[in-house]
Amino acid sequence: MSERGGKSPTPKPTASLVPCFGGTNLALSPTPCDVEGDALPLSAMDPLTSSYNDKIRPLLDAVDKLRNLMVMKEGIQLPTIVVVGDQSSGKSSVLESLAGISLPRGQGICTRVPLIMRLQNHPCDEPQLYLEFEGKVVHSDEENIVVAIAVATNEIAGGGKGISNTPLTLVVKKDGVPDLTMVDLPGITRVPVHGQPENIYEQVSGMIMEYIRPEETIILNVLSATVDFSTCESIRMSQMVDKKGERTLAVVTKCDKNPEGLLEKVTADDVNIGLGYVCVRNRIGEETYDEARVEEHRLFKTHPLLSKIDESTVGIPVLARRLMQVQATIVAKCLPDIVNKISEKLNANVVLLQSMPKNLSSIAEAMTAFMQIMGSAKDSLRKILLRGEFDEYPDEKGMHCTARLVEMLDRYSDKLQKCPESNFAKDFLLDELEVLEEIKGIGLPNFLPRVAFLACLQRKIGRISSTPVEFVSNVWEYIGGVVLKVLMQYSELYPQLQNTTRQAAQSLMAKVKERAIGHVVEIVQMEKCTDFTCNPEYMAEWNKLMEKQVVFLQHIDDPSEPSKFVLEGIGEVDVEKLRERRHLVQQAFDLRMRMVAYWKTVLRRLVDSVALHLLFTVQGLVNKELEDEVVSQVVGPQGGGLQRMLEETPAVAAKREKLMRSISLLKESREAVAQIMDRVSTADMEKHQPAEGVKGGGGSNHGQGLHGGHGEASACSRSQGRWWFKSWTGSPRRTWRSISLLKESREVVAQIMDRVSTADMEKHQPAQGVKGGGGSNHGQGLHGGHGELTSPVRFYVFLFLCCAFVCLVLCFCRW
Repeated sequence: MSERGGKSPTPKPTASLVPCFGGTNLALSPTPCDVEGDALPLSAMDPLTSSYNDKIRPLLDAVDKLRNLMVMKEGIQLPTIVVVGDQSSGKSSVLESLAGISLPRGQGICTRVPLIMRLQNHPCDEPQLYLEFEGKVVHSDEENIVVAIAVATNEIAGGGKGISNTPLTLVVKKDGVPDLTMVDLPGITRVPVHGQPENIYEQVSGMIMEYIRPEETIILNVLSATVDFSTCESIRMSQMVDKKGERTLAVVTKCDKNPEGLLEKVTADDVNIGLGYVCVRNRIGEETYDEARVEEHRLFKTHPLLSKIDESTVGIPVLARRLMQVQATIVAKCLPDIVNKISEKLNANVVLLQSMPKNLSSIAEAMTAFMQIMGSAKDSLRKILLRGEFDEYPDEKGMHCTARLVEMLDRYSDKLQKCPESNFAKDFLLDELEVLEEIKGIGLPNFLPRVAFLACLQRKIGRISSTPVEFVSNVWEYIGGVVLKVLMQYSELYPQLQNTTRQAAQSLMAKVKERAIGHVVEIVQMEKCTDFTCNPEYMAEWNKLMEKQVVFLQHIDDPSEPSKFVLEGIGEVDVEKLRERRHLVQQAFDLRMRMVAYWKTVLRRLVDSVALHLLFTVQGLVNKELEDEVVSQVVGPQGGGLQRMLEETPAVAAKREKLMRSISLLKESREAVAQIMDRVSTADMEKHQPAEGVKGGGGSNHGQGLHGGHGEASACSRSQGRWWFKSWTGSPRRTWRSISLLKESREVVAQIMDRVSTADMEKHQPAQGVKGGGGSNHGQGLHGGHGELTSPVRFYVFLFLCCAFVCLVLCFCRW
């Protein structure tokens, strides 16, 4: 905040570790609370906080830009600090202290809409404040911002005491404020007051859960020191979505009103606040923000109970610093994923838009599109109905048509084989005896009348005549469903065509079904009309069965034999009633054996002929009839389908417009993030340019490093974009200590090299008056040599030690 309340003494460094979102730890900077005299204004931030502001601001701009573009409507969650708390817990007062401006305060619900506060550290003489809501921008100042927020809230949520989920954005550009973006939500209240809806609790809790549920959200839970933390409704809600408290930070207000036991509350942490507690004292009455900070510092410094609380967890400056660190971590973690989600969503929407039908402008284009639909549908039907290929529907067994048709045919055949008419042991010879008695006439005995066989045959076929018709009806119901599904699938891009296509397909399938049933009825009638087969199996089967006639008749003639008799090929039969009509049993036996042998042929023909007709009809349907029928209905003078294809349906038009809006939004979001990140990379490249005047290994003065490199850090920032952010969020103070240590090491090496060079030059000066062996006075040694052994060795030893020292320093910095 912009607090200019007198000279601030140097704070006592106090550092602590705060568990941050994602399981990492961030080292807090020295807090400005441990001072003598007045509290340090929040604006007088140390270099670490300034560095956070400088580097987090572009990333916050990217997130805020995405929030303004409403990218969350596309299902992409943004990292957000959400402020929650019970009613009158001091939420708005905490935000006032952070922003250095006044917000609506009072009894009851002061915040009735989500208030998005964007604080920006902006060096300017006069603060800049403005509101954004429902496409409007309302400028204001510090004196009138409370009124402006109230007017905007009433415009959004109405003039009563109700709430609304439509957000109101407050932008504060002010010198010294922390770079933060937070969302203040209505306070939790259980009992509605006059003018509030009866379900006010459900509305508020639903809004809060909507904001704090995403994993990208940091929950700033404002708690009053006057209540038991475990009974706070805001704690219960935050624990529902963050059981371990890994993304929950608690702010304890009103510490001066109930200091007893506060230390135990914040140290015991019975409610799982993973990011820790910060105890603050908010502004009271007409205090200025400078005065409030001074009073806050004095309170936590001199109060007999509150002074025992760790200095690193008290004060608005500590809260601001901790929020910036937590925000830096979550933004650094989430922003790459957000960019990836935007790209994935954009690509998916582009593919979906491309798959939609294009706008047709002429009958020719409509005809081309329609014929493509019919061609694709025919190819698909050939594959699934004729060739048994189902690669288009691998997981839909109902579309594996050839297999399903075979199963239906097998069930039909089994039903015929197991029907009562195929059980020749039941009521053995009784039907035949009845028929023989009814057709007897004047004539020679021992002649088997053909009319008796036909009468028995017609009676049996009549009893099973409904089975083939039922089978054919079911088969064509199934085929009709398959044909209709394929046609609807390939014409789904043109809903205006589907109605006509559906009607044509249903009409055709009704005709084909009717023809198929008529054909089956004809087959049944043919079987009832006469008895005929050229299959030699009939005679073989009849002769085999007649071999048992003599034994059977002997069994009937002997009354002492049991009433049950087992006939091979027939089963166990009851002969008790046959003894009473012994004179007709021989003819009845012959008639029954002929029927048994012929019945197998009848059933086989009923199955085979129906199957062959089914395949023949399906082939004609797919290859010709379907296309002819649909084309005549769509293209014919009464169809009007092609004209309707030129008219896009409202549903398709709305879907196309929605996709285009979404694609435009996602493209704008991607470009906005890319531009901001490019700005960050460019600024970082300029900041990391090698310093002029430091000679590299080649001795040239072009910004080379200690080893003669050409600015590898800048190249890295060009290739990886955000490498600085990772190093910054890791341990910035350690990085600065390493840089400082490198500079000192370089200076030490330079001094040693200078001393070695100076000593060596003095050593090699020609000694006056000392003659060597050669008699010349040119610096020769005592033994007449040139002194070329001792000095070079010392020089290289020193050089080796210097290089080793530099390597150790570099290894330490790397660590």
